[in-house]
Amino acid sequence: MFPKNAWYVACTPDEIADKPLGRMVCGERIVFYRPRAGEVAALEDFCPHRGAPLSLGFVADGRLVCGYHGLEMGCDGRTVAMPAQRVRGFPCIRSFPVVERYGFIWVWPGEADKADPALIHHLEWADNPEWAYGGGLYHINCDYRLMVDNLMDLTHETYVHSTSIGQKEIDEAPPVTTVEGDTVITARHMENVQAPPFWRAALRANELADDVPVDRWQICRFTPPSHVLIEVGVAHAGHGGYHADPKYKASSIVVDFITPETETSIWYFWGMARHFKPQDAALTATIREGQGKIFAEDLEMLEQQQRNLLAYPERRLLKLNIDAGGVQSRRILDRLIAAEQQPAGETVPA
Repeated sequence: MFPKNAWYVACTPDEIADKPLGRMVCGERIVFYRPRAGEVAALEDFCPHRGAPLSLGFVADGRLVCGYHGLEMGCDGRTVAMPAQRVRGFPCIRSFPVVERYGFIWVWPGEADKADPALIHHLEWADNPEWAYGGGLYHINCDYRLMVDNLMDLTHETYVHSTSIGQKEIDEAPPVTTVEGDTVITARHMENVQAPPFWRAALRANELADDVPVDRWQICRFTPPSHVLIEVGVAHAGHGGYHADPKYKASSIVVDFITPETETSIWYFWGMARHFKPQDAALTATIREGQGKIFAEDLEMLEQQQRNLLAYPERRLLKLNIDAGGVQSRRILDRLIAAEQQPAGETVPA
């Protein structure tokens, strides 16, 4: 189950630059397209004539034209025209609230009257020239909550990412989890350690020595419905760690927008926002390539984990101290889902 009264990243602008895009979000088949330059629309991906996917059509004069028989749809879900046919009496199809912001297309798959664009998660780095961003998209066959678990407990880095960002000191530094409203924060700090390969490269890119001890941090923040932003970085040891002057450190924000497709599949929008050398496009491309390989290492593990859970639904999973971030995130999700399903007038205990 997933909350539907929430903003999810549906796609990136380049995915709808030339033609409509069909994508399932939270079990809803939706077509995204640009009626005109600078505008974005989202409709149910279902032609009211014969049920063909509207995403197989094209846009003409601001209308979405079905690729099967030429039926034309307006952005509000009303049938506008069809060659040689009278179709204005056709029932409307569903339109979805959609917003383009921060370099993403956001959709609200729930009750349209509750969709407030002010609720879209603020991204401090998105419109700031002092930051650079590079990212990508993976389709993964797993429950979206498994990915949240994965990102809120980075202990797995030691094993899954042993050649890039993993190191044994991660196991030895206990994480601390706190809850602030609907935000879950899991922080881990490692002092006087050697930087792993990915971070040695980042230090070099920032013109810092990579062969000296560093202080390293990982601060994971979950916010509903399924967003995880992780402050990560290293600083030369003895200069304040996370609070060190920028001249001693390399730091970034790992961006994770997890959009459920079905109960057991997700669209995973990943990236890294970098707060050093933002104008260096080659560095952005290099980091994006390296990060893409790191996240690809999670893919097989998560899909195989999902297969196991489906094969053995009766098995109870253990919960350890390192799982606190994921457990607390699931509690918030359970409460939000229960509130959506609650009859009007009734409340769900916090």
